[in-house]
Amino acid sequence: MNALCNHFGICGGCTYQDIPDEAYRALKRDAVVRALAKQGLSDAGISDTAEVAPKSRRRCVFKIAKRNGAILVGFHSRASHDIVDMRECQVLTPGLFGLVEPLRAIMGQVLNDGEAGEIHATEADNGFDMALRWKRKPSPALTSHFAQWAQRAGVVRVLSGNNILVELAQPRLKIGVVDVALPSGAFLQPTREGEILMQKQVAEMLAGAKSIADLFAGCGTFTFALAPKAKVHAVEFEAPMLKALSDAARATPGLKPVTTEKRDLFKIPLSARELNVFDAVVLDPPRTGAAAQVAQIASSKLRRLAYVSCSAESFARDARALTDAGFQMGNVIPVDQFLWSEHIELVASFTRC
Repeated sequence: MNALCNHFGICGGCTYQDIPDEAYRALKRDAVVRALAKQGLSDAGISDTAEVAPKSRRRCVFKIAKRNGAILVGFHSRASHDIVDMRECQVLTPGLFGLVEPLRAIMGQVLNDGEAGEIHATEADNGFDMALRWKRKPSPALTSHFAQWAQRAGVVRVLSGNNILVELAQPRLKIGVVDVALPSGAFLQPTREGEILMQKQVAEMLAGAKSIADLFAGCGTFTFALAPKAKVHAVEFEAPMLKALSDAARATPGLKPVTTEKRDLFKIPLSARELNVFDAVVLDPPRTGAAAQVAQIASSKLRRLAYVSCSAESFARDARALTDAGFQMGNVIPVDQFLWSEHIELVASFTRC
């Protein structure tokens, strides 16, 4: 086990860092076991927890404030809105943690005493993407401050609200073999390691399928894991992410056809009739799950499904609906990308005759 972070016990980011490794992994797996048990489902197919390495998380939300002349940058303390001024982190990538001191410097220049906000930061392949959420309005002076700072800090884009302050280059990220230009606020798996692990599992679960629907596709996390061998229809509601996916697919040779569709799957799920043209589906919904879409899958003729979830509770509810419709739940792999927190993700396979 790694040495405890100096902020452990105060910072709200990590709850279980003091638990021995085996007990910690069992605790994460048990969250999935309990959720399935509530729905009357067996835990026979649940694997041991797969976890990413420390210092691998590539996106986060820094809390910032200026108090009595001092700049605070970090996360909220446990059960409080106080900011733990970050001097160490066992979760963030070294690059992302390395932004903390440059942020102190720039915020010392632009914040007034008593001001606060947050910074959504992502480590892309060509630099950092940063979005400020605060009450400030853009101004020429603010743009000038951040333009000079960004070049020194390795930040390629800075947004303030919906306004671009600085864009030295569009942040880019390799997803599989595909180079994707990231829109602001794009959903990404929190770690590259976890992304690769789940892509591999999904590809194995759907091996041999020739036509696949990727529902809640985002920027193409699973589309681009599957497109080298299968036609993929990517469905996503957020237009900027869908455009990024589509542009990247068109620019990448060697992929099978990738089609896209903008659609709110909560309000207008793909119908059973629409689903019947596919050999398989990959489903990666938000935390609330995909009850409406799962109901259509249950009434369709689909025989194979890979379900990726960031909530054991909503997954178990949807798994109950699928098993009631004749699907058999296969492997369920807990994936710990939120180290030492209460959160657990998973990927699971479903098949029916």
